[in-house]
Amino acid sequence: MSSHRLFGIFGEDVPSSEQGELFIRKLRQCCVEFNFMDPVADPKGKEIKRATLNELVDYITAGRGVLTEPVYPEIIRMISANLFRTLTPSDFDPEEDDPTLEASWPHLQLVYEFFLRFLESSDIQTAIGKKVIDQKFVLQLIDLFDSEDPRERHFLKTVLHRIYGKFLGLRAFIRKQINNIFLRFVYETEHFNGVGKFLEILGSIINGFALPLKSEHKQFLVKVLLPLHKVKCLSLYHAQLTYCVVQFLEKDATLTETVVKGLLKFWPKTCSQKEVMFLGETEEILDVIEPSQLAKIQVPLFKQISRCVSSPHFQVAECALYLWSNEYITSLTEENNHVIMPIMFPALYRISKEH
Repeated sequence: MSSHRLFGIFGEDVPSSEQGELFIRKLRQCCVEFNFMDPVADPKGKEIKRATLNELVDYITAGRGVLTEPVYPEIIRMISANLFRTLTPSDFDPEEDDPTLEASWPHLQLVYEFFLRFLESSDIQTAIGKKVIDQKFVLQLIDLFDSEDPRERHFLKTVLHRIYGKFLGLRAFIRKQINNIFLRFVYETEHFNGVGKFLEILGSIINGFALPLKSEHKQFLVKVLLPLHKVKCLSLYHAQLTYCVVQFLEKDATLTETVVKGLLKFWPKTCSQKEVMFLGETEEILDVIEPSQLAKIQVPLFKQISRCVSSPHFQVAECALYLWSNEYITSLTEENNHVIMPIMFPALYRISKEH
């Protein structure tokens, strides 16, 4: 039984035999919602709930044997009552605006803390948990990733990652739902606040893919990850996207040609800021490329790099030239000098005359 006890409503001690029942009562008590849009509405009620949530976090953290079967649906009911809500549509532009922070965060944060402690508990039994953490629940959780509040998205990332790790039966479903959100984001809305966090989760998932890679995973790279490069707000998640792409190449070098051709297909024509990002990603790809794979893509890739060297935009030209400060890339190009130099020389000669 728990080494940490729950106390009654008036602070009185409650015997061990009644702790389980009291746990459920307190979980139900925390299903009551409060209006945080009005800061003066029911301050006492808000404080009682905050204190109770804190107590529940401590109880589940220190407790042993507290996760009995009847408690699971009560836990998920309390979490659902607090977290699941319709996110207010807004004109929020993450590149320009400060996010609207969630007014009820004093309670929400503790609910997320509690949820994480539940998922990380050594007592959790997935056979019981999967009855209440089902596809419908996960779908609602995934929708919350569009929250404007970065604090909430941070918690959601950890929660979803824990669920993915513990509930094997939900893995394909979670990947499919993220896939659907990405496709809608690329081809319809170009707006979803949680893209970066999904990519952070996927970075770990890709890392754990078994070899040889399944065709569905390769399809995900080609049909979903590569097209994410064409969205206007790429800067918001480019670092995470690059990490995922490089993970694929480290898993399977034969994907190099597909990735580089995809990158060249989406290479920005008019946005120098995006070109700088693409050049940064090119360096990371070249950093893990195998010499045998370079031969397949060196002509189109270095034609593009040559155009960047000649760019009137100073940062683009500088980034392209900077590739040769990378020792591995320099050694790669030296081995293939007979092909690469004729492509690069005209651009290098021209800028040497102009500067």
